[in-house]
Amino acid sequence: MSSSDAELTLAMVRTLMDHAHLATPGQVPDAIHEAARALGWTAVLHLTDHEQRLLLPSPVTGVPPRRPLAVETTLAGRCFRTMEPLPSTSGTPGVWLPVVDGVDRLGVLEVGLPAEPDLDDELFLDRCRMLSHLAGHLIAAKSPYGDGLDHFRRLRPRTVASELLHQVLPPLSFACEGLVVSCLLLPAYDVAADAFDYGIGDDTAHFAVFDATGHDLDGTILAALALAAYRNTRRNGRGLVESVPLIDRLMAEHGRGERFATGVLAELDLSTGRLRYLNAGHPAPLLLRGGRVVKELDQGHRVLFGLGSGDSEDVELAEEWLQPGDRVVLYTDGVVEARDGEGRFLGQERLEELLHKAAATGLPAPETLRRIAHDVLARQGGVLQDDATLLVAEWASGRERTFSAVGGVPHQELSPDSRRE
Repeated sequence: MSSSDAELTLAMVRTLMDHAHLATPGQVPDAIHEAARALGWTAVLHLTDHEQRLLLPSPVTGVPPRRPLAVETTLAGRCFRTMEPLPSTSGTPGVWLPVVDGVDRLGVLEVGLPAEPDLDDELFLDRCRMLSHLAGHLIAAKSPYGDGLDHFRRLRPRTVASELLHQVLPPLSFACEGLVVSCLLLPAYDVAADAFDYGIGDDTAHFAVFDATGHDLDGTILAALALAAYRNTRRNGRGLVESVPLIDRLMAEHGRGERFATGVLAELDLSTGRLRYLNAGHPAPLLLRGGRVVKELDQGHRVLFGLGSGDSEDVELAEEWLQPGDRVVLYTDGVVEARDGEGRFLGQERLEELLHKAAATGLPAPETLRRIAHDVLARQGGVLQDDATLLVAEWASGRERTFSAVGGVPHQELSPDSRRE
């Protein structure tokens, strides 16, 4: 890279940082556009709606407004689905770039260029990677401070229960060396009593799914309490076994003997593939190996949260040893109990078929869940009778490196010590 090339690239990064420092969330699209202008480019941010059906263009000062684009049927949507840069076919030079925070898919950038893009040019790809990845991190960093970006992602109002629940959930996708975790919770605007969580500490991945009684605000509060108790024990340095008595106690106190919660809690040793888990009256997780469901993880049973003895000595964990590339799928009953127009359940068999199909086409976990979610919604005419949650944890597949690539160039692999929290 020549000194002039390096100076232009640095100017792009500096411009984005300078504009981002005091930017409100709603001003982020302008900051991204100004950074692109340092290279002689234009850039329009398109964020996905909360059901991941459309890519919604954000207003940019001085740029003509764009129309929403379908995720399923457009080039921009293909960029979002595959997370690969694609040259524009609009008749003017340009490229579509995926926008991610880590590996959490947020949308795409529509980048206008002074000349046709060369996707084999290393300098061009480096600049694309910097612009799109910094844009994703900036969106995630700024979003908690205002509603400017979330407002235009909503296609209809959310209920109070759904607003509360979405505030306590982690991002939909995460990856580190040896692990990809992806989640989805439906319906996006009036979900109530399902919740999911994950966290990585040292070489151990923790993840959980909860389903509280009721499809109302009380159910939301119960699910949020279960999630908070699970996080509290984990963050206080206690293990999976110690989290159960606290969850039991809170469910009993606040459920008043009438409301409870099912759930699966699990921890995965990233260095060995040892999975330990317990199941409190919840559908058994599925284990995918070689793209096929090979078994249900149907051990580690206990009573529902809120009915236990409150004694950690009564907690027994089940154990499973994963093989590289295995996927563990946690889900709530709202997925398999989705009914079609004739009242027939989706069922576990159909869920497994959808997982097999996704694996056969090589889809990454986030895209797998997006397609399954839309199948579940379509089955009930877009209106779910119950909340539906999916969490997929994929171990030691190497796929995590593809999420941070632009043009097929992965990021630098981290050493084991640098992965530790």
